[in-house]
Amino acid sequence: MDRRVMTRPVMLVTGGSRGIGAATCRLAAAAGYDVAVNYASNRDAADTVVSACREAGASAVAVQTLVESETDVIAMFDEVVGALGPIACLVNNAGIVRDQVRFDEMSVERWREMFEVNVIGSFICAREAVQRMSTRHGGAGGSIVNVSSAASYLGSPGEYIDYAASKAAIDTMTMGLGKEVAEEGIRVNAVRPGVVYTDIHGSGGEPGRVDRVAGGVPMRRGGQPEEVAQAILWLASDAASYITATTVNVSGGR
Repeated sequence: MDRRVMTRPVMLVTGGSRGIGAATCRLAAAAGYDVAVNYASNRDAADTVVSACREAGASAVAVQTLVESETDVIAMFDEVVGALGPIACLVNNAGIVRDQVRFDEMSVERWREMFEVNVIGSFICAREAVQRMSTRHGGAGGSIVNVSSAASYLGSPGEYIDYAASKAAIDTMTMGLGKEVAEEGIRVNAVRPGVVYTDIHGSGGEPGRVDRVAGGVPMRRGGQPEEVAQAILWLASDAASYITATTVNVSGGR
């Protein structure tokens, strides 16, 4: 067996083919992790991230999975463990946003999709990570870092209240799960990005949104994906060994 597989910790990043997820994968590889890049549909983008991770000296694989599918997620965890070894860190990053509209114009179908991906998907992944990491289940411990959003406390009126509410659910899960498994070798934390230059804003119908709202950020600029990824890597690392059930804002002071 390749000795690196035995000694390098493994990080699984959902939604790892773009934006904050892709930046996290690249930084993780440089920091000494082997990396599993989860993606929903864009194989080329995932392969690009995998190649960058390998160039940094990591073993890396791309795994296509819809996180809202319990069957798919279980298969993903098994595939990653088989390819790279036990997972030391899960980054729950996969998420969606839809067109900016008023709450009273949103459909039930939209709400169901939003919560299935952003909430249930993150819940399933966290559950599977706990079942494998927890010392209660014979695991060696580990770390879960959830990607929330400043929207969870700003509310996103007139844009996407449903997205904000889904991220508020992630905040609560982070706090509760972090306390629940604190004695089982698992730390659970989250980051709340503010307005960050990623293509998710295009999914909301306004690709240039960051530039429009940056003036309302105390630092007067949008963030870069790498700035959020640095916080994720810190929370995942031993440098944050006494931190759990905590959410860190990476929002320029907003």
